[in-house]
Amino acid sequence: MPARTSSAVWEGGLKDGKGTMKVGAGAYQGPYSFASRFESGTGTNPEELAAAAHAGCYSMALSATIEKNGFKPTKVSTTARVHLEKVGEGFGITKIELVTEAVVPGIDKAKFMEFAEGAKKGCPISKLFTGAQIELNAKLL
Repeated sequence: MPARTSSAVWEGGLKDGKGTMKVGAGAYQGPYSFASRFESGTGTNPEELAAAAHAGCYSMALSATIEKNGFKPTKVSTTARVHLEKVGEGFGITKIELVTEAVVPGIDKAKFMEFAEGAKKGCPISKLFTGAQIELNAKLL
């Protein structure tokens, strides 16, 4: 499997500086700043991109788990909320909330919840974030 690459450039000091992040081969490129990360400024931040990666990975992992067990999901929609907080002298991602909804014909709620929990543990991005508490709110539609 190919290695995936993204990049970032930061110019200036922490509070007065600015940067640009580029995902992959240019699927997304945009600005980030102290204000977009620690306040409510325009642009994105590493935590939003991490949340997007986790939401995408989890949705695929859940779909794969459901399909592997004989069901055919028609839709899996996930939102990830990444919490960046002050930890000691620095900052850390302390919690990630995954909220997912799925349409899976013929599955019962207990089986769905079993698969949802399994996907949370098996998703490669979840594994990456093992230092953070990952909460899951899954709903079968």
